[in-house]
Amino acid sequence: MGLVGGEENGNGERVGEVHIGSKNKYKRMDSDFIEEDLALYSDGMVMTRKNSNSKKFVFLCAIFASLNSVLLGYDVGVMSGAILFIQEDLKISEVQEEVLVGILSIISLLGSLAAGKTSDAIGRKWTIAFAAIIFQTGAAVMTFAPNFRVLMIGRLFAGIGIGFGVMIAPVYIVEISPAIARGSLTSFPEIFVNLGILLGYVSNYAFSGLPAHLSWRIMLGVGIFPSIFMGFALFVIPESPRWLVMQNRIEEAREVLLKTNESEREVEERLAEIQVAAGMANAEKYEAKAVWHEILYPSPSVRRMLITGCGIQCFQQITGIDATVYYSPTIFKDAGIRGNTQLLAATVAVGFTKTMFILVATFLIDKVGRKPLLYVSTIGMTTCLIGLSLTLTFMGKGKIGIGLAILAVCGNVAFFSVGIGPICWVMSSEIFPLRLRAQASALGAVGSRVSSGAVAMSFLSVSRAITVGGTFFVFAVFSAFSVAFVHTCIPETKGKTLEQIEMIFQNEGEWNRQELEMGDIQQLVQKE
Repeated sequence: MGLVGGEENGNGERVGEVHIGSKNKYKRMDSDFIEEDLALYSDGMVMTRKNSNSKKFVFLCAIFASLNSVLLGYDVGVMSGAILFIQEDLKISEVQEEVLVGILSIISLLGSLAAGKTSDAIGRKWTIAFAAIIFQTGAAVMTFAPNFRVLMIGRLFAGIGIGFGVMIAPVYIVEISPAIARGSLTSFPEIFVNLGILLGYVSNYAFSGLPAHLSWRIMLGVGIFPSIFMGFALFVIPESPRWLVMQNRIEEAREVLLKTNESEREVEERLAEIQVAAGMANAEKYEAKAVWHEILYPSPSVRRMLITGCGIQCFQQITGIDATVYYSPTIFKDAGIRGNTQLLAATVAVGFTKTMFILVATFLIDKVGRKPLLYVSTIGMTTCLIGLSLTLTFMGKGKIGIGLAILAVCGNVAFFSVGIGPICWVMSSEIFPLRLRAQASALGAVGSRVSSGAVAMSFLSVSRAITVGGTFFVFAVFSAFSVAFVHTCIPETKGKTLEQIEMIFQNEGEWNRQELEMGDIQQLVQKE
């Protein structure tokens, strides 16, 4: 064994010498630690990359699944301007105008009702594809319609396609998303609805200078393009893992969960929860009749779910958001703006505001929770609707009145988009148990579409009877009732798995304890 360095003392021994063997021993120990650290670091890097990849994959799936929502938004936005030129070209009456605008919402409920059973039969993914095909057909028919009758046929197909799309996209996203990001991702359809509305407004403004017989056809025809991208999306998005479990395709479900979750342990936990929720433990399979029987003759927990899910869908619409979007040119004309180009330019500001604030909601929904945002949304909408009503009734048609009207409309859509707009779809998709989710979500979508259709098809007639300002005062009253509904019927679901949310509704005491905490309000105020 060698010696290194040191001085010799009186006994002939060297002081300060170090045994090379011992040094090598320490070196080997250090090497072992380094190798272990490197292994841990390597594992951590692999896990980090997997986490990043899974988040990107889920994000991409949510975007593609939400493309159908662009179609709904675009149709709503573009029809507000196209109707001005359709009137001029086809010489339709005011009643025909109301029917043409509002019938989409009524017809879409047929698609929403059929979407529940269809998605249980062929899967969530292919139901999304079917919705895009139906809408494409309707948009093509409307684009080349020679008269009002053919235009209505195209509207029929478009409405059914939209009904399928608005119901199935949130269901698909909520079933494929991890709990921590479910709120933000499930709000994507509402984001894309708002993006579609903005694109519709921009299209109106861009093509308003063309001849009347050509402008509205191009406006409607552009709506075909988003559905084309759905064809590419089908090669990317997987089937819902929860639907695969319902079909007893467990290994396929595990493969999907491995792509959307951060660890194999988490995958196995999620898979076990889904199997229990789907009734796979005892190999039972719910028949459609049994599902509808449970919905029509609900237990106390299912009744609470239906009140929450269907109620928030109806309040989303009866507060007049579709009237604001569809008839914004009529509102601004009543405020004093003249000329189609100026009217359509003002609507672009509305669409831009609506889109920007839906992005705000996306960042806040999983941080401050659903209920605080709903309070801010419904109270803010009530205030803006009262302000719009007073402005249109008492301010006349001067510059101040026009400015206040635009401010009130933009404020109304901003508060809608930051709360009840996206959260409505999040709540109605996440609160129902797996065995009822498709049909119950479809029922909620029906309530939304019926309310939307009733508002859109009666707005002009009611406004003629009680003035536009009076009509918005009625919407303000409904909005005030929505504040009370949020307080009494909406539980907080932030950060909970779908199975945990189901337990909240099953336990009445737990449901009643889901009150808004002051900390949530303070956190929201700080965020704002």
